Amino acid sequence: QVQLVESGGGSVQAGGSLRLSCAASGGTFSGYAMGWFRQAPGKEREFVATITWNGGITYYRNSVKGRFTLSRDKVKNTVYLQMNSLKPEDTAVYYCAVDVGTNAVTTAASYDYWGQGTQVTVSS
Repeated sequence: QVQLVESGGGSVQAGGSLRLSCAASGGTFSGYAMGWFRQAPGKEREFVATITWNGGITYYRNSVKGRFTLSRDKVKNTVYLQMNSLKPEDTAVYYCAVDVGTNAVTTAASYDYWGQGTQVTVSS
């Protein structure tokens, strides 16, 4: 059983930065993808970014490219999402997720384990 714990959310003004962390345990992580999704009130959950555990290949949704950076610490089994130049439209609950098969890495349905989420609020 993989367990995921997110942290680092908070409230910032537009243009500010936050770093989210996802600490994972209970898995071998070989072949996994670890990603971030977000969901704003009344909206569908959407893909943000993901990284393959072994190769470190990253994928980002277009609206966050150049602003968000995803990295991993293979010793700590932790993924970090550095979010810069935050915009009000980034406001959402951010969820860390693991896909054990690295299948459709941008599709929420392909992910097998989920954290409880951390709130990110960006004010204008």
